[in-house]
Amino acid sequence: MSRLAFSHILLASFLLIATILGSAALSGLLAFEAFAERSHEGARDALRATAAVQQLAERTVDMERSARQYLVVEDRVLLERFAQAHRESLTALERIEALGLPHAHAPVIGWRAAAAEAATALARPGAAVEVRRALDRLMPINEQLATAVRVQLGRNSERLLVELEAHRATLAWHVLAAFLAAGLFAALTGGWILRPLKAVENAIERLGASRFDEPVEIVGPADLRQLGRRLDWLRQRLAELEADRVRLLRHVSHELKTPLASLHEGIALLEEHVVGVLSSEQHEVVAILEHNARVLQERIEGLLGYNAAVFDARSLKRRTVALGAVLEAVLAEQRLQLQARSLRATVSGTVPDIDADPDKLQIVFANLIGNAVSFSPDGGEIRLVLSRVPGWVRVDCIDQGPGVPADDAERIFEPFYQGRRPRPVPCHGSGLGLSIVREFVLAHGGRVELVPAAHGAHFRVELPHDF
Repeated sequence: MSRLAFSHILLASFLLIATILGSAALSGLLAFEAFAERSHEGARDALRATAAVQQLAERTVDMERSARQYLVVEDRVLLERFAQAHRESLTALERIEALGLPHAHAPVIGWRAAAAEAATALARPGAAVEVRRALDRLMPINEQLATAVRVQLGRNSERLLVELEAHRATLAWHVLAAFLAAGLFAALTGGWILRPLKAVENAIERLGASRFDEPVEIVGPADLRQLGRRLDWLRQRLAELEADRVRLLRHVSHELKTPLASLHEGIALLEEHVVGVLSSEQHEVVAILEHNARVLQERIEGLLGYNAAVFDARSLKRRTVALGAVLEAVLAEQRLQLQARSLRATVSGTVPDIDADPDKLQIVFANLIGNAVSFSPDGGEIRLVLSRVPGWVRVDCIDQGPGVPADDAERIFEPFYQGRRPRPVPCHGSGLGLSIVREFVLAHGGRVELVPAAHGAHFRVELPHDF
């Protein structure tokens, strides 16, 4: 059990994941910085080698030109130029030798020998042939040295490319490993955090469904455990309130039914002339008392039934439901009432199955169809139309009765409100049918409304569905 708060865990998780990814990035940065430094060194070496080869070639040309001119005019100045070019060539040759080229050692020795031979022969009179022979050997040796430098530079470039590819592959593996480690840690942390959040969600759903018997226990960060304790306190408080509500209704029912029973008994005694013969006026008063006592008893029973229905609407037992089958089942139950009035009831249209409580929906449509049967004229038709709109499935219940007056439309779904339009067949209802319809439809996340119509009543029920 952790003592850390939810925010502390999130911060620690973020920092650890950032550290893992940052370490991979830093490792790649250091590797590429080292590679860049070696690349710069290679570029400088290449530049020095190229410059040395070029200088050697230029000084070799100067040596050859000075020597040939000296052999013609025998001017001591030309001999000095030859010596100067020779010294500069040896300096360039030393720089090439310092590069440590594997194939340059023999050409360097050969160049020095040929140059020394040319200088020695140049100092002797009548050695022009030896001078030219020695000088002719220098240019091919320069080409060998230039080729050796190019080959070495190419190998250096290839080695750098191989090293770059190795660094790239290593960095790719480091990044992949860092992402896998960060992802694994994020998944573990997320699971550890989401588990108590899911428990909180389940606890809230149980409270919303009025299931107060199971204690709320949250395991996880300290603040979520504190939230769990508060939810459990709320559960206990709601359980107490629900128990008080049930106890109050039971007491009210008992306290009201007992005097009502006495009132019914007294009225029955008066009607049976047990206390003496009643005059016509007294009979009228007794009839009024008997009617109001019956209405009061129906109201009490209706109030208890409505409260039970509202409580029942909180707990839905959802499963896949075919609305067409529900409507057919309701019509089958009311077949006798339909036949007694010579009414026709039709179901048209199709909608996809939805996730709902079939028992609650059956009560909804039983009340709507029963209401339509009560107000339809003999031989009339009741139409049930199934359709769908984006995000909803729709059921329209349309009858051919007198309809609902505009003054009653706003209050038609209120408890105990029955409207003022008379029914073709007298029916002693409680005025709770449409109220229960609204409660059950709202419990499903749906909506119910009275659609304005020129003739008859048109009720529309819409239930949520994702297409």
